[in-house]
Amino acid sequence: MTSEPSRAAAAPPPGTTRATRETTRRQLLTRRDRITLAVMAGVPTVLHVALVWVTALASVALAFTTWDGIGFDSIRWVGLDNFRQLFADNPQFWPAVEHNVVWFAVLILIPTPLGLFLAVQLDKRIRFSRVYQTAFFLPVVISMACIGFVWQLVYNPDTGLINSIIGANRPGHYIDWIGDPHLNLWAVLVAASWRHTGYMMILYLAGLKSVDPSLREAAALDGAGEWQAFRNVVFPTLRPTNTVVLVVTIIESLRAFDLVFVFNKGAQGTELLSILVTGNIIGESSRVGYGSAIAVVLLVVSLAVIIPYLIATFRKERRA
Repeated sequence: MTSEPSRAAAAPPPGTTRATRETTRRQLLTRRDRITLAVMAGVPTVLHVALVWVTALASVALAFTTWDGIGFDSIRWVGLDNFRQLFADNPQFWPAVEHNVVWFAVLILIPTPLGLFLAVQLDKRIRFSRVYQTAFFLPVVISMACIGFVWQLVYNPDTGLINSIIGANRPGHYIDWIGDPHLNLWAVLVAASWRHTGYMMILYLAGLKSVDPSLREAAALDGAGEWQAFRNVVFPTLRPTNTVVLVVTIIESLRAFDLVFVFNKGAQGTELLSILVTGNIIGESSRVGYGSAIAVVLLVVSLAVIIPYLIATFRKERRA
C-alpha cells in the first residue's frame, strides 16, 4: 500500500529538465567527495600523461636531433641523419634486430606450446592442480633481474649447476655459457623461456575455462578421442586467446632488456634493440638523439603489431 506513494514522491516532477536533474545529482556529492574524486582521477592521469605520452612524444622529436643530454641549448636539428646512420653505419643494429627476431621465434615455438600443454593438463582438474599452477606461475611474478641473478648461478662455469652435472667445471673443460658469443644468447633464451612458459600457461588456462563443456560432450558422443576433440573442437575456440598470446609474445620479444642486461649488459652476441637504446642514451658517450631514433624504430615495430590487434578487437566488440 505504501509503495505507490513512495515511488511518486521519488520520481521527478513532470516539468523537470535534464539540466535540473544533473544539478540535483551533483548536489548529492559534497565538496569533499568532489575533491577526493578529482584527486583520485587527476593524479594518475597526470602521471600517465607525463611519464608515458610526454616522454614518448619527446623521444620522437629528439630522434631528429643531436644532443649530448647536457643543456637544452645544445640540441641541434639533423633531420633523418640519425636514421641513415642507424640503418647503414651501425654494425650492432642489424645483429640486434636479428636477435630480437630469434627471441620471438624461440618464445613462440618452445614455451608457448609448452604452456598450452601444461594448461590442458591442469584443466583436467588433476590432484594438487593449484599447487602446480602456483609452481609454474611463480617465475612470472619474480622480477627479471632476480631471474637473471638466479640463472647466473646456474650458468657459472666453476660452481654452476649445469657444468657440475655434465662435468665441465674442471680446469681446461670449462663451458662459459655467458661469455661465449656462440652460446650466451641461447643461454639467456632458456631463462626467458622458463619464465614465459608460466605466462602462456595462465593465458591458455583462462581460455580453456571459457570453452563450452557441451562442445566436448558432443565430440565425445561422436566418438572423437581426446586429441581429436582438442584439435577439432577445443583449439579452434581458443582463437581469441591465440591472438592475445601472439601479441604478448611479440611485445615480450621487443621489450626484452632486464635479463640480458643482468647477464652481460648485452655484449658479445646478446645485442638487442632495447640494449642499444640504453647504451646510447645513458652510456659513456651520451647520444640522446641517436638512442631516441632506435627507440622510435622499436616503437613503430610495436605499433605495427598492436594497432591491428586493437582494430580487430574493437570490431568484434561492435559486432557483439
